[in-house]
Amino acid sequence: MKQLIVKNREIGTGKPLICVPVMETEKEAIISEIESLSQSAADMMEWRADAFEHFFDENAVRDVLKAVEPMVKEKLFLYTFRTKSQGGEAEIDSGLLRRLHFLAAELGCVDLVDLEYFREENPNPHIVRLQEMGVKVIASHHDFQKTPAPEKMKMLLESMRAGGADIVKLAVMPETARDVLNLLEVTENFKREHPETPVITMSMGGLGSISRLCGEVFGSCVTFGAHRKCSAPGQYQMQELAAALDMLHKSMNTAL
Repeated sequence: MKQLIVKNREIGTGKPLICVPVMETEKEAIISEIESLSQSAADMMEWRADAFEHFFDENAVRDVLKAVEPMVKEKLFLYTFRTKSQGGEAEIDSGLLRRLHFLAAELGCVDLVDLEYFREENPNPHIVRLQEMGVKVIASHHDFQKTPAPEKMKMLLESMRAGGADIVKLAVMPETARDVLNLLEVTENFKREHPETPVITMSMGGLGSISRLCGEVFGSCVTFGAHRKCSAPGQYQMQELAAALDMLHKSMNTAL
């Protein structure tokens, strides 16, 4: 089975990678935060371009990406524009959203691009083009209102996988502990049935925070932690998250 390897990091097996979102609004603050994270415990940095005050200006976005290029040589670098309907900071028309995706891909410093799969009318050609430009694609879906039924969550993951994404991602909001258990079960089943497709899942908020720790058990390959600003409810601070993942990994790999 072929594994997904980016910058010598294997994605989809072992201890989950820690991804830290950059939610700053101003150019210099974004650059400063990425520079700081480049020396941190993070495995991956996510630039949340929807938080950038000048996201509508393609030249301004290009300037940020060019400025941080020397700082992202060692860490994985994920470009994300999270729309307001998916829990993000801003809304954007489809044409500009696509142009920004392609801009991020063509500059060469971005390793992965997040694509809100079900927002697109025809996402599959978009995925193919981004992959041809040299980036990996995370197809994502976020539900900040509820946790869908298990069969619906399975369908969402299967649809994104069928669309050709390199990684599939599902984030949901629990109302009960059973919701969290359902997400973990769906994750484990998907990973067992499709070991070749890395999956990222999380149950948000305080109730779901356990899901951000147990990816090595249930199959979620990336977990999101905060540095200065959280990008979603329930995120642990990066250093606390790293310590907890190390502890669980050591326990899982200690002979009884």
